Amino acid sequence: MSSADNKGSRIPQGRITRMASLASLASRVAGGMLGEGARQLAQGKRPSAKDLLLTPANASRIADQLAQLRGAAMKVGQLLSMDAGDLLPPELTLILSRLQSNGTPMPAKQLGQVLVQELGEDWQQHFAQFSFKPMAAASIGQVHLAHADDGRKLAIKVQYPGVSASIDSDVDNVMTLLRLSRLLPDKVDYQQLLTEAKRQLHAEADYLLEAKQLTTFADLLADAPQFALPLVDSQLTTSRLLTMNYMEGLALTALQEQPQEIRNQAVSQLFSLLFRELFEFRLVQTDPNFANYLYQPESQRLVLLDFGATRAYPETISEGYRQLFSAGLREDTPAIEQALSQIGFFSQDIVPSQRQAVVDMVQLACEPVRENLAYDFANSPLASQLRDAGTQLSLEQGYWHSPPADALFLHRKIGGLYLLAAKLKAQVNVQQLLLPYVRL
Repeated sequence: MSSADNKGSRIPQGRITRMASLASLASRVAGGMLGEGARQLAQGKRPSAKDLLLTPANASRIADQLAQLRGAAMKVGQLLSMDAGDLLPPELTLILSRLQSNGTPMPAKQLGQVLVQELGEDWQQHFAQFSFKPMAAASIGQVHLAHADDGRKLAIKVQYPGVSASIDSDVDNVMTLLRLSRLLPDKVDYQQLLTEAKRQLHAEADYLLEAKQLTTFADLLADAPQFALPLVDSQLTTSRLLTMNYMEGLALTALQEQPQEIRNQAVSQLFSLLFRELFEFRLVQTDPNFANYLYQPESQRLVLLDFGATRAYPETISEGYRQLFSAGLREDTPAIEQALSQIGFFSQDIVPSQRQAVVDMVQLACEPVRENLAYDFANSPLASQLRDAGTQLSLEQGYWHSPPADALFLHRKIGGLYLLAAKLKAQVNVQQLLLPYVRL
């Protein structure tokens, strides 16, 4: 989660109230278009509707309103900007990317109402101290520091009110707004993405489920001392309140100031974890947000914080990716196509040129694992090459089919690791980390 500021804003509750907020946004965007159109006409210009819609002022209105609603309204913008950026107009990608920044916390009064609802009128008796100023705020909840009577330092994740009940309507309303405003290409069918976004968001909004997933990962990683996970306080955890022991550590971005060896080690640990998740556990934490991790310099351990976006992968998909990575290492095009088919990529009719373009993208994405040497992420154009290839595939090749949901969330995680590796200027032999799991 991102660091929160001192200001708070009340989260709108109820389907009608939240829908009205989006309707108000549409009206203000339309008003902004009229005003900008009149201004440009007065200057002798003949602006297009798209130019009027995508002014900086309207971009701010859209991003700020989604952030104000929090919950699914903000999360669907994040999902679109991260998962479908190559299919969206760059102007819309810019708007949605603003939603990756800090969430605005709810005011203390509303927070108090949530605490009473979850822990009872005497909720304060559970803590020796509770800080009303959040340490972090994001799309679904915010985190507070507290101390238990026995001296334990606690981190308490409090869900914004109304988030769980508003997920389906928020997702539908946001997509309707984007379609009506012509910010989404008419050809793109996002139904699968929306269905999965709703399912994933319902899972993330269930803090009892997240607590279970956190405990499961703690058991799975009991043999991996390089990772540290918080302990859940089940007595103070509900479906909308998650209480854990507080974990010390540096933000991963702070590793930019650390020696090369430290940066390489941290990124290597995360790639190793991903391969274990996909091939051993078949349970993947799919959210690539850098804030989901901390680094403890003394022990050189990575702290794993957030398990809301955990996704189980069936054996057929896990084996499909084992085959895909194996074929990518061998640069075996027929085997890559077969693996992609098993994963579900070619379930819809596509022409041979589109099929080849998908295969080419996979081969490009396998570049870090193809050679048995340390891959220099900082000096590689891989991220921009993948973006350009995705744009060419969607716009020039006309490939508008969404990838399978399992692939979409996994690729989001892999892409996030590539970005982190580049940001930390890591040099990692990814092939050596992958070899135990592939068949050559």
